[in-house]
Amino acid sequence: MEPVNLFKLAAQQAQWLAVRQSAVAGNIANANTPGYLAQDVEPFESLVAGKREGLRATHPMHVTNASAAEAYAVETVENGNAVMPSGNSVVLEQEMLKSGEVRRSYELNTAIVKSFHRMFMMTTRS
Repeated sequence: MEPVNLFKLAAQQAQWLAVRQSAVAGNIANANTPGYLAQDVEPFESLVAGKREGLRATHPMHVTNASAAEAYAVETVENGNAVMPSGNSVVLEQEMLKSGEVRRSYELNTAIVKSFHRMFMMTTRS
């Protein structure tokens, strides 16, 4: 097991959050474009874990990862995206939820880095 470099990991997550926010912003900008398919990036956890298998349900009654916003899909295509009457797959409610997730994740990332930086500076002052 190798040591975790917190600042490097935080920088990688900040870069990933910037890419995800760009994808979400592009989806919102193209919400009325006929035939546009919503885009998203691979989850950060799978990038860090090196494509390891995630959590699995060991019992059929376990809760799934489906979000509440997915319950409002009008029609679905093979990949699970909702299809609007214009032929695109952008659901503004889902995109706004994603945007909020990105903002909260970025704030948490920044707060953790700030705390560890402050702690690091306190240990070097002595």
